[in-house]
Amino acid sequence: MTRPAAPLRPLIMGVLNLTPDSFSDGGRFDALEPALAQARRLIAQGADLLDLGGESTRPGATQVSPEVEIARVVPVIAALAAETALPLSVDTMKPVVARAAITAGAAIWNDVTALRHAPEAPDVAAELGCQVVLMHMQGEPRTMQAAPHYEDVVAEVCQFLGARADAAMAAGVAREKIWLDPGIGFGKTLDHNLALLAHLDTVCALGFPVILGASRKRFIQALHPAAEAPDGRGPGSLAAALAGAQAGVAALRVHDVALTAQGLAVWSAIASARA
Repeated sequence: MTRPAAPLRPLIMGVLNLTPDSFSDGGRFDALEPALAQARRLIAQGADLLDLGGESTRPGATQVSPEVEIARVVPVIAALAAETALPLSVDTMKPVVARAAITAGAAIWNDVTALRHAPEAPDVAAELGCQVVLMHMQGEPRTMQAAPHYEDVVAEVCQFLGARADAAMAAGVAREKIWLDPGIGFGKTLDHNLALLAHLDTVCALGFPVILGASRKRFIQALHPAAEAPDGRGPGSLAAALAGAQAGVAALRVHDVALTAQGLAVWSAIASARA
């Protein structure tokens, strides 16, 4: 993927879960035709890129085999790569799945473990030559929300992300291909999430493009109990997205593309009028 130069607004990364058990829309798009139909809807609504995942990383989730994950994501990626030039991202922690997805036409490896799941992961990322998203997560999906603890969550997340970027570059990943994600909701309490959202500019100051994934996360329900169902958290998701845009994030990973595109259009118009 060729990264655009300083867009007026963040890129919109549309989420496409190809799983039966993802927290937001699991089971809706876990067959080829429904998945392709949803991908086309997201593109029509204004997605700049798509993030496809074949394994749920919701709190309490258990891993699936690489074979299952590949069977879920590769046919969809191959079909989409044949009909759209939009960059495709594979959301996986497994190097073997990333390799299969990149070979099928994906351009980005989005790894919630920041290339820590397997010892060969940094070398594989360098070999593939793809864009790499390094995300912060305390613990692992099955247990990450049990008792997350930090002395200074912003400082610790930034230190971790900087170290993982250094490790990726040491393995041969080009600096310009590295993105960072503070991992909202991944091993964090409500207060941790709010602190990171309030200080996204500090994450951006690390010098890498930042992806914010706050869409439909449970912290929104904690702030507004009426938003119990994940698909009822659109307004809260948009509020977090606009905070990210204001802080200078490069991309927003969202489920509600149309809502986000409209909100960003208004936000960017106001920002332009102020300039």
